[in-house]
Order: sequence, then C-alpha cells, then structure tokens
Amino acid sequence: MKPIKFKQSNVTYAENQEEYQDLPAHHAGDIQGTVTSCWELTPEEIDQVKESGKIYLQLLTFNSPLQPINLFTQNPLEE
Repeated sequence: MKPIKFKQSNVTYAENQEEYQDLPAHHAGDIQGTVTSCWELTPEEIDQVKESGKIYLQLLTFNSPLQPINLFTQNPLEE
C-alpha cells in the first residue's frame, strides 16, 4: 500500500525525509485541520481485504493524545 497524489492534493508531508515516504494530501485549512490522503492497494492487498474484510490502521503518536480519524472507501472530498 502506498500513498498517492489525487485530484485535490495540495500539500506533501514528510517530503525529503528519508525515514518516511512522501505523503501527498489535501489540507483543508479548516478549524479542525482536516487532512485527507489517498492510498493505493496492490493486487495482493485487494485480495486480502476481499478475503478478510479488514483493514488495520497503525499511527505513530509519539505518546501524544490520539487524534480523531476516519477511514473511507470513497473520496470524502467529492460528492
């Protein structure tokens, strides 16, 4: 699975940071600081999701409070 640019991408996080991969995203500039990214699954990952119906999310919080998150199967920036 890898993060990919999408139509509404307007920022790239972790650019030129060797320990992380680039994270193209859309930063809404709203009061909540909403950031949306898009991830592309490999054919093998698609098969795994079809079989298990599960996706796992792992976050690095650096021991700070966990921020609210959402997972979507469709672009939440499009109606």
